[in-house]
Amino acid sequence: MVAAFPALVVAAHGNTDLLVNNAGVALGGTFDMVSEEDFDWLFNINFHGVVSMTRAFLPLLRASTDARLVNISSIFGIVAPAEQVAYAASKFAVRGFSEALRHELEGSTVGVTVVHPGGVCTNISGRARAPKGVDDIDVARRRAAFAKFLRMPPGKAGEIIVRGIEQRKKRVLVGSDAVGLSLLARLAPVSYWSVMAKGLPT
Repeated sequence: MVAAFPALVVAAHGNTDLLVNNAGVALGGTFDMVSEEDFDWLFNINFHGVVSMTRAFLPLLRASTDARLVNISSIFGIVAPAEQVAYAASKFAVRGFSEALRHELEGSTVGVTVVHPGGVCTNISGRARAPKGVDDIDVARRRAAFAKFLRMPPGKAGEIIVRGIEQRKKRVLVGSDAVGLSLLARLAPVSYWSVMAKGLPT
């Protein structure tokens, strides 16, 4: 199905200068709690969806005189909290894919931007898939606790991302929380979790 999209875009618009890959679903729980089926479900959307869309549209982007590929990762593509193994793995994969592809495309007309949003007020937490067998009350409590960290209005996040695209930035951090955690990861790349965990819900 993805392979058919480029032809539809060309028919409607004639060319493609910008592709924004914004696939994202969430899945809580420790690695032991998450089934292989659920892990693969998340990875197929969060990472393989980005790869499939990029593969389909890259020829059109290359044909442009000034194109941009924008992949939405997450602050969890920079830091990796406990109980976010699947999600963090997928978002680190998006980051690695984007950075390696950027290096491959150097000197071409296609630039690559990777975006790391912090807590944006969407319903991703409320719609997160819970591991099978986990108590519904506990799931609801954890969702409500994490939702408190999702403060930035989506419109504001969109403005920051668009500005980053216009400025042809290679990396865009969305929100003061993303900026702060990125700095923490640089200062304490191994031990950041001991600091970060103190501010997270239990």
